[in-house]
Amino acid sequence: MIKVEGLKKNYGRFEALKSISFEVEENSVFGFIGRNGAGKTTTMNILTGLIGFDDGEIFIRGEDFRKNKQELIKYIGYLPETPAFYDYMNAYEYLDLIADISEYDRNDKKSRMEELLETVTLKKDALRKIGGYSRGMKQRLALAAAILDRPGILFMDEPSSALDPEGRLEMLELIDTLKHENITIFLSTHILSDAERICNTICILDEGEILLTESLDELYRKHIHPIFDIEFERNPEYEGDSLGKLSWVSDIKIRGKKLSLEVSDMDKAKKEVLKELAKSDNNIVSYQIRKMNLEDIFIGMVNRNADI
Repeated sequence: MIKVEGLKKNYGRFEALKSISFEVEENSVFGFIGRNGAGKTTTMNILTGLIGFDDGEIFIRGEDFRKNKQELIKYIGYLPETPAFYDYMNAYEYLDLIADISEYDRNDKKSRMEELLETVTLKKDALRKIGGYSRGMKQRLALAAAILDRPGILFMDEPSSALDPEGRLEMLELIDTLKHENITIFLSTHILSDAERICNTICILDEGEILLTESLDELYRKHIHPIFDIEFERNPEYEGDSLGKLSWVSDIKIRGKKLSLEVSDMDKAKKEVLKELAKSDNNIVSYQIRKMNLEDIFIGMVNRNADI
């Protein structure tokens, strides 16, 4: 569906994208994750035709994006991180404006607007002024506008980053619904739990470079290791140094009084961790074993990239 090869983008001497390459499968949710400033929005702005690029190739539906840009962008929907509205309009008026701009079929326009407002659960508020909408309601209206013309590809830039927990849940449920409507979704986010919940493939971008592109299942199979989360009464720097010397310890992270211990040999760790901790006079407040999640994998990869 989307194929990117050697994509480069510079802003003066600053390399925003350093020859990145990846592929997005049709009818999937592609999670494009990275810290703020990693290059996610730059990539999306290029793929949606908003800005140009310096080198590389982009193919959408097998067609050269540079040569067929005007036709291909008709196949694309885009939900920006901060959508803009005319606050004096209501939802019907706004969607009607979007339909006219996109030259949507007039005979189908009204029924399509009704369908969309039902989908994004704004039907009962459709006659209210948009200026009185909550952030979550505005985001759902922007999503309705983005898919009004039935795009084959939907780009979503941080769609839930500024929402409260309820609004985030509503947005994630909508994205999950779109997965079953023959829409390929390119989701840019730094909220890793969101990506873990709804994405089929994860692509990690850091400082303009791709660190990894794998299916979520493959990512877990290759990178998941057990983690011991231990909270102490005092800062565990000494304990971290001591445990870090053991051959079966893969990684250690210390945050305040909490120490997270990633291990490569679970059987050995179960037998030895408490023995090692017993040598310390720093009392343990809590102790649990869990599996790694996407955040653990992401932080580990980004930290290793920073050390190169």
